[in-house]
Amino acid sequence: MAGKISGTREWAVAEINCGIGCPHNCRYCYARVAALKSGAIADPGQWSQSRIIEELVEAEHPCYPGQVMFPTSHDIIDDNLDAVLQVMAKLLDSGNRVLVVSKPKADCIGKLCDRFDEDRERLLFRFSITARNDDLLSFWEPGAPPYRERLQALELAFRRGFATSVSIEPMLDADDIEGLIAELTPLVSHSIWIGKMNRIDERVEIDSARTAAEIQRIRDEQTDFRIRLLYEALKDHPLIRWKESVKAVAGLELLSESGLDR
Repeated sequence: MAGKISGTREWAVAEINCGIGCPHNCRYCYARVAALKSGAIADPGQWSQSRIIEELVEAEHPCYPGQVMFPTSHDIIDDNLDAVLQVMAKLLDSGNRVLVVSKPKADCIGKLCDRFDEDRERLLFRFSITARNDDLLSFWEPGAPPYRERLQALELAFRRGFATSVSIEPMLDADDIEGLIAELTPLVSHSIWIGKMNRIDERVEIDSARTAAEIQRIRDEQTDFRIRLLYEALKDHPLIRWKESVKAVAGLELLSESGLDR
C-alpha cells in the first residue's frame, strides 16, 4: 500500500472487533466519532453502552498477511470478555499474529493470559497508558481503569512471558512523560509508542470551563517546538516509537506499508 500510513494501520493490516461502544467514555475517542458518522449510534450518549455484535463473534477469519489489531471499536471489559475470548481464539486458530490493544482491566488481562498461554509467541499486548496522574486520567478517560491498575496489568502480562508494549497516545501529561516512560520501561519488551492528541476540534466537546482549559493545556504541550524537544530527548531510547503525528513534526519518514509496527 503506497502513500501515507497513519492511525491503526501503522500497527496492523486488519482491524477486528466483536462489538461497539465503550464505557470508558474517553473524551477524545476516535471510534465514537466514526460511529456517529456511520450511523452506528444516533447520539454520543449511546457510546457508553457496550454492545456485542453476534455476527462478528461468529465470523470466521483467514490468516491475514500481517499483524491484526483487536479490538478497535470497543475495549475488553467484564461484559464482553466471553466474546473477546471467542474471537481471539478464532484469530489464533487461523494462524494470525494478534495485537491486543486495551486500557486494561487487570482481571480481564489475567484471564486472557490464562486462556492463551500457549499462544504467547503470536500475541502482543499494547496497553494504553496515557498518564500517571489519576486526576487527568479520570477527566479525559472517566470510565477507564486508573494508572495503578493499568500498570498492574502490564506487569502481569510481562511476568507471564507475553510480549508487552505501551501506547502513550494521546500524551495527557507531557511534563511527566519522561518519568512515565522510566517507570514503564522495565515492564516493556517490545515498544513504547508516543503520539499527540489528534483532531481535537472534531473529537472533543467543550462542555465546561475545565474542558476548555484542558484543551488549551494539551495544545500548549504539543506545539511543534515542544514535540521537537521531546523527540530530541527520547530519540535514542531503544523502546520508543513515534506515531505519525510526531513523525510529521520531527521530519521523520512516514510508513508506506500497513502493519510494519516500527
